[in-house]
Amino acid sequence: MKTRTQLFLGVLALCGVAGLAQASDVNTVEAVPYQYGMRLDIAKVLSMTEPPTRDCEVVTANMRYITHSGEQAEISYQKHAQACMFQN
Repeated sequence: MKTRTQLFLGVLALCGVAGLAQASDVNTVEAVPYQYGMRLDIAKVLSMTEPPTRDCEVVTANMRYITHSGEQAEISYQKHAQACMFQN
């Protein structure tokens, strides 16, 4: 029984280390602020996020994408919050 417990704890620790390594890889891309007229090389959009708010206001949203050369990039931009769709 002791061997099983040690094996389980070892596997659990390995999964934790692997999860931390993946989490640090995801955050290595830094968002570049969008400027009007900026040329974007977007092959595929991975995600579009914005901070949650109940008020209709301008928020800074982020778009993570893959370029045509296969690199990941992220851009930040200003937009009306999703809450504006539900308020008159």
